[in-house]
Amino acid sequence: MPSLQYQGSKPDPALEPLLTDIETFLQTALCSFAPEPQRSERRGRPAIIPHLCLWSGLLVCVLRGFSQQLSLWRMLYLGKLWHYPRFPISDEAVYKRLERADIKPLQALFQHISQLLQQRLEVWSTCALAPFAAEVLALNETTLDQVARYLPSLRQVPQGDERLLPGKLSALFDLRRQQWRTIEYQEKPHQNKKVAARQMVSNLPKYSLVLADLGYFGFEWFDWLTEQSYWWVSRLREKTSYTLLHSFFEEGDTKDQLIWLGAYRADQAAHAVRLVQFRVGKHLHRYITNVTEPQQLPIIEIARLYARRWDIELAFKTLKVHLKLHLLWSAKNQVILQQVWATLIIAQILQAFQMEIAGRAGVDPFEVSLALMIEYLPQFAYDGNDPLESFIKYGREVRFIRPSTRTKILAPTPDWDLYKPLPPDLCFIRKPRYAHKP
Repeated sequence: MPSLQYQGSKPDPALEPLLTDIETFLQTALCSFAPEPQRSERRGRPAIIPHLCLWSGLLVCVLRGFSQQLSLWRMLYLGKLWHYPRFPISDEAVYKRLERADIKPLQALFQHISQLLQQRLEVWSTCALAPFAAEVLALNETTLDQVARYLPSLRQVPQGDERLLPGKLSALFDLRRQQWRTIEYQEKPHQNKKVAARQMVSNLPKYSLVLADLGYFGFEWFDWLTEQSYWWVSRLREKTSYTLLHSFFEEGDTKDQLIWLGAYRADQAAHAVRLVQFRVGKHLHRYITNVTEPQQLPIIEIARLYARRWDIELAFKTLKVHLKLHLLWSAKNQVILQQVWATLIIAQILQAFQMEIAGRAGVDPFEVSLALMIEYLPQFAYDGNDPLESFIKYGREVRFIRPSTRTKILAPTPDWDLYKPLPPDLCFIRKPRYAHKP
């Protein structure tokens, strides 16, 4: 059984079990599909590309930074893909094969690799981030970049037209492991974020904590999360009305309070939430959460936790910029989705390597440059070296590992002795009223 490595490279013993398992899984998964119909062996008939070869080629194209379907064809035509023979076929044959191919094997491979990496990362992941929560996840969406106008049906569509947008990805990102937790493709790029939100989080363990931006802000959404036993943190949208229930602490612009969201009869949330507020320089920060016990989640930790929502934006950047998902290989949805899932698979592995390098080097994961990892790990492998070990060995000397440029979060830490206890008869739930817009 060949391992997933480039020809001429020396396998890294630490990675070989994982990578061999990936190929074993791929072969098992692809063999489970119905065999293709037998074709006659007439003279000049092009060779049939095995499914496994097709998917392996896609993954290698993403990993090597190729930006078009022609790269996959050239690799197969020249026989430059691992142990596979040369396939003397036309580029059109590869295009048609991709158009007919199902994306389910790639989706299944993504899930399988994610499970393997979850086990691998247990020693490096940390529960220091909101230790009271089962998992800590960021929820968001990203719109896929516009396709090129290659198809006849798109040639008359003006540049910038939304018909060139192939859709978007809704995602949950595991902040402790720096791994994609759930990915869903949405065909409509301008669909409201909250439409897919409940489905996205419905399979999370109870008492997971969800961080989301103001695009998900809504009383009914917050109540649903609370009733499903999920923790959440959000910024407070400007001009949102509320009624004060209890003030734990108040000094100048710094406040820690319990409130009812919605002060008017037309729109009222069912569950009381906690509002924290503080000023840093000229900026007033305001967050709300259903973690109503201040000592469970202090003001400073709320600020630090919500700042980690940015992790999912950096993960989207890895997909689009570093792994070149902004350069879509095709205007056809089926091929676009194959590129998306191949990119997600490679990103999942590289982000796991980033966590492992950070753990072995004793640094914060964001001190390890993911962009330089993508560029240099294959080069170390080509030279026959252990790529992770080399990255750690030379990391500080050549600034693979360097101080993180992320913003340092500032927030007050009031004395707990100044906090006022809750009244014993305080009610935390009421009948809701939701303002539904047409």
